[in-house]
Amino acid sequence: MDSLLKGLFGGSKPATPASADDGDFADFAGAPDPVPVQSFNPMTASPVKDTPAIPTSSTGIVYTKWYRVWERTSPRDFYSEMVILPFVLILVALHVWGRRKNKRKARSWIAAHAPILKNEFAVVGFGGRDSPSLEDVESEGLAKASASEKLTIPSELLKEKTAQEYTTYATGRQNVAFVDVKITLFKRYNPFTLFLEYALSTFFDSIKAPVERMEATAYTFDGKEKDLVAVPSQREQTNLEERIKGLQSSYDGCVWAVVNKDNMRRLRDDRYDISLTVTKDHPKLPLWASVMSESAEVTEALLTPELIKLVEEAGDAAFEYLIITDQPIDKPRTLDQTIPRKRLTLSLHLPSSTAPSAYAKTLPLFSYFLRLPDTLVANAHFRPEVSRKIKATREDESRKLRKVDEEEKAEERKLEGDRKKKAEREAKLKGLSAADQNRYLEKERERERKKSEKKMAKRG
Repeated sequence: MDSLLKGLFGGSKPATPASADDGDFADFAGAPDPVPVQSFNPMTASPVKDTPAIPTSSTGIVYTKWYRVWERTSPRDFYSEMVILPFVLILVALHVWGRRKNKRKARSWIAAHAPILKNEFAVVGFGGRDSPSLEDVESEGLAKASASEKLTIPSELLKEKTAQEYTTYATGRQNVAFVDVKITLFKRYNPFTLFLEYALSTFFDSIKAPVERMEATAYTFDGKEKDLVAVPSQREQTNLEERIKGLQSSYDGCVWAVVNKDNMRRLRDDRYDISLTVTKDHPKLPLWASVMSESAEVTEALLTPELIKLVEEAGDAAFEYLIITDQPIDKPRTLDQTIPRKRLTLSLHLPSSTAPSAYAKTLPLFSYFLRLPDTLVANAHFRPEVSRKIKATREDESRKLRKVDEEEKAEERKLEGDRKKKAEREAKLKGLSAADQNRYLEKERERERKKSEKKMAKRG
């Protein structure tokens, strides 16, 4: 009875321990009582001891000063660089060696040919005089400032255009305005490109094998000294006219060449002027050489015994071609490009050796080439029948270009007329009302229909 009353009126029951079978509260049964955290006071806290930091990474990397590279690297970190660096050094060494080799070869050529050039021309190489400054003119006067030695530009016989191409220049000679010489060498500084060019030329005819050559081009005066020679004053212009009054530097234009047979096909395909000639073997020339000419009389006048001897001495390995021409290299596209420009071209292979004696066989031919304009002025005057035949070929080409030019101009005039008609039509339509515009367009359609019917009737 006592227990019942306690249960009804909230009497306390003795606590019973949690059974082990009660799974819902098993995790909290043995949990300890929480302990309150003491508050942190920065004023009373003890200072932290100066202890070194311990890296948290598990790889064991050591962190040091930025410049102490040897303490955080090892040779195995540079294996890829060890493999690449020798190839880089080899490429740099080949590049330096190739450029120096090409420069030595170009200098050996100019050393062998400079005496001949200086003997034939007044100015050889790139040099001259600079213009005086304004301060020098004001302080010393124009005449004294212009004559100053400090304005002289040192002469440079050879100029490096690229690592494989060198040029030189000569002027100051009767019958010749100037001579340009271009020396083309192997790409020794880039052996991989050189090997690729050789390989491709073996399989493809359109790709030419690399060769080392000298190509000299002489531009003749042809009676135009007053137009080509620059004179600073009227007095010198008068003196020039008096000096050239009795001189004759013109000759009849033609296309004529002595060619190594290995280069005949290439020259005919690449040069428009050579395509105008006819190839004929000459009994006095070596078997490996041939003549390309517009007329047999031209060959008789220009193929001298001296030239035959020099071509034979130069040999098949060195001689490429000797061309006398007044026509452009590329096929002319306009009438202005058909104007004759007389010039001479000599092309020779360079020997593999850089010794001065290596040019002994070709030096006489080069000297003859420089004097050849004198021979042309003296002998290249042909009979009227031959000159008419040569001019007829050029007139045919000029006639074709003139016809094409007239057709292009007619087309331009037609387009211009169509544009004007269209502008007039649009201006007329803008001034009309909608009904008038419809009537105008209807009349246009009717006219177009009648035109088409007439065309169909004519075809039928």
